[in-house]
Amino acid sequence: MIATLAEVLGPALRDGYAVPGLVCLGWEDARAYVRAAEAERAPLILQAGPGARAHMPVAVWGAMFRALGEAASVPVVAHLDHGLTVGDARAAIAAGFTSVMIDGSALPLEQNIHLTAEVAALAHAAGLSCEGELGVVGYAGGKASTGTDPDEAARFARETGVDALAVSVGNVHLQQDAGQGLDLALIRRIEAVTDVPLVIHGGSGVPVDQRAMLAAGSRIAKFNVGTELRMAFGAALREAVARDPARFDRIAILRDTEEPVTEAARAVFRGMGASNRV
Repeated sequence: MIATLAEVLGPALRDGYAVPGLVCLGWEDARAYVRAAEAERAPLILQAGPGARAHMPVAVWGAMFRALGEAASVPVVAHLDHGLTVGDARAAIAAGFTSVMIDGSALPLEQNIHLTAEVAALAHAAGLSCEGELGVVGYAGGKASTGTDPDEAARFARETGVDALAVSVGNVHLQQDAGQGLDLALIRRIEAVTDVPLVIHGGSGVPVDQRAMLAAGSRIAKFNVGTELRMAFGAALREAVARDPARFDRIAILRDTEEPVTEAARAVFRGMGASNRV
């Protein structure tokens, strides 16, 4: 069943778990994530980020996510990840997405608030959800992070009307190994002055035990997870190709990635307490 971001994060915040926002790069991983969610009886957020949209048009992503979600027995959110402009949001809404994330984190605070408020109003007018971002979440081996200021977070949440707020609290995109963990003191300071669900981008770099603890005992209701599942896909694909070097049918080869990726995704749901919530 198709759902909005607000519809799945509300129960997560109330009942003490987090919903995985799983980064998709194609049909095979998106389908595996839905099968994992159904096996775990968990809600799911399917995400198409800038890299995915550069590879395949946003209209195709929207149609694919909706087809998967409408056929699923659990709530599935079709989510635009890291939209950068009002045009990105409009295109996603037209394509059937049920949630849009607008990333104005590189902008000065006033501009970020203005952009995010405009996109939130567009989304809400269409009956959809909007996620914003404040603070800069860096990249492993690349751009450095800038932590979210709690006072700015309070104003941002109040003036934009977002349904969820992505924060920078020690998290990093594209991290292949669990890092040192998030800044718990900063998370508590942000929680004290905001009342929206919080989102962690770069969830693959957060230790599993800390993900579980924060899912159960904080306002963090969504962890984005991409790298660790892409690594599972890559390992399964290499094994599938090596198993029979003469095989050339891509559907047959890619089919062999589905079970390992499904199992890896099921572990993500369990680790956030999302299983058996539907």
